[in-house]
Amino acid sequence: MKNLKNKNIRSIIGELDALINRARKFEKKYNKQLSRVSPNFTQSARNLIHYRALRMTDNRDLQKKLGDMGLSRLAKAESHVMASLLATKSYLSGLIGELPPKKKRPDLTFKKSKRIHKTHAKALLGYRSKGRRTRIMVTLPTEAAQNYQLVHDMIANGMNCARINCAHDNEETWKKMISHVRKASVKLKRKCQVAMDLGGPKIRTGNLTPGPKIRKFRPTKDIRGKIIRPAEIWLSETPHPDFNSLHLPIIWNSKLKLEKGSQLYFRDTRGKKRSFSVIKVTKNGCLVHCFKTAYLEIGMTLYTHKNQSSDFMKVGELPPIEQPILLHKGDKLRVHKANLLGEPAQYNADNKLLSYAHISTTAPEIFKGVKIGEPIFLDDGQIEGHISQTSEDEFIFDIIHTKSKGGKLRADKGINLPSSNLQISGLTKKDKKDLKFVVKHADVVNLSFVNNRQDVRDLINELDQLNAKNKIGIILKIETQSGFNNLIEILLEAMQVYPIGVMIARGDLAIESGWNNIGRIQEEILSLCLSANISDIWATQVLENLAKKGIPSRAEITDAVMSQRADCVMLNKGSYILQSIHLLDTILKEMRPYRDKNAPLLPKMKPANIKVL
Repeated sequence: MKNLKNKNIRSIIGELDALINRARKFEKKYNKQLSRVSPNFTQSARNLIHYRALRMTDNRDLQKKLGDMGLSRLAKAESHVMASLLATKSYLSGLIGELPPKKKRPDLTFKKSKRIHKTHAKALLGYRSKGRRTRIMVTLPTEAAQNYQLVHDMIANGMNCARINCAHDNEETWKKMISHVRKASVKLKRKCQVAMDLGGPKIRTGNLTPGPKIRKFRPTKDIRGKIIRPAEIWLSETPHPDFNSLHLPIIWNSKLKLEKGSQLYFRDTRGKKRSFSVIKVTKNGCLVHCFKTAYLEIGMTLYTHKNQSSDFMKVGELPPIEQPILLHKGDKLRVHKANLLGEPAQYNADNKLLSYAHISTTAPEIFKGVKIGEPIFLDDGQIEGHISQTSEDEFIFDIIHTKSKGGKLRADKGINLPSSNLQISGLTKKDKKDLKFVVKHADVVNLSFVNNRQDVRDLINELDQLNAKNKIGIILKIETQSGFNNLIEILLEAMQVYPIGVMIARGDLAIESGWNNIGRIQEEILSLCLSANISDIWATQVLENLAKKGIPSRAEITDAVMSQRADCVMLNKGSYILQSIHLLDTILKEMRPYRDKNAPLLPKMKPANIKVL
């Protein structure tokens, strides 16, 4: 019996030896790439290669054998692969009295790998908040440029890194946002990093034919239809810097005598009689309340008396209302290279189709890569179709899935072609322009839609030209199948500079890889980042319902709990963002005793305890 047991142990040792030898062979195979990495990543890059070697085969049978003996299953060996293999072999050899000869200790011991990972996370993402390991990144809304108190409260509630999306706003607005972050950081004595997203080669829908220039105002009502709060509107030529009210541009009549309690009368676009109640007057405008829903358009007249023969003011220039294209299952949509404004399908008086709905795209180069039968997704997968016709200048696709009442397609919505051979990569002209601002004002640059090592190389070269190489952190956003499939090569290329991180952009990644695959891919990215001691950011729709509507779903609470496995969690903007930051901060602190990065912990079990947040 003893001989059989020893034989089984020797067999397991043989399997471990095979893994160790393969890891060392991989080191030689990747020697050229390893020789180019930053000194900060020398040991981590070698461990990444060891992990790649470990995952070349299915090791579940070996893991079961080790587990049956009460030994480590190697499931948590990502950040110290060689140390785990050698330690396990040593334990087994000791069981049969055949201790292996002493060899040089592995570069990354268990403790050292953890220490290195913490150092890298701090270098990229800054200081963590007391009581939790995972940091919180938050996308700043445009309002953050004007509202210092909002930024102050975001940091006070637990934001560790402020994210600015270069796809929106402009340099003047970004500068104000960053100024508020820096000011609040000093005041609160909490260093908050600033990360800026380069838009990248995102494929989006083009502009649509503008609708009428109309504004709708309506009071807030409860479930019974009773008015809770009137619509508060600032009437003036320009928005008021201190009021958060809705703005209605007015050709201001300085001779008009208004005071608190005055009324302004008008007929809206439907011919309905409506009025505004004046609650505050300044030399440049007035603040009013509206107690009934009203529609106003350019040139409409507001009078001080009901008979409409009194002093008056006129509604000024209004932006046109966006009119989305309504699409149903079975419809067709034409996507064209020509920069024409998109329109819905056209029908004659007998409801006979004259022309398909059509829209342009921001990436005309995609037409060379699409083929008949390939899938296409629009607006985060809400509209799905299959390409049925192609030409040099356009393609048509049949819609096979959308909302039951139809999907509304708007301008600037994402287009995903996961199976198409698209030759789109690298920095755009706008990215290069924005990067000049980013390196001067931000701590981290986020590179969107990283598909291959060349995308990383392009960014590093650009930073080198700006004399910013190794002076600003880099976060690589993995959003496509190609990005995931090439991740090891991407990481090795990026590890030539310091510090770096990876964002798991689960929105586009789920569409690109398939909803059935996103869970597996998310796990693999977390493991690869850990093996390279590279910081990971868990992103997309974390507490989204809470941020947008004020009430979290049970599923997103569970998602927030799981997010503590990453070094950082990203929240998107929303009306209830302060509540979202506070709740996420609480969740991460409450769950910290239960997990140390990828390893579960066993604190003392406690009863449920309801707390008012």
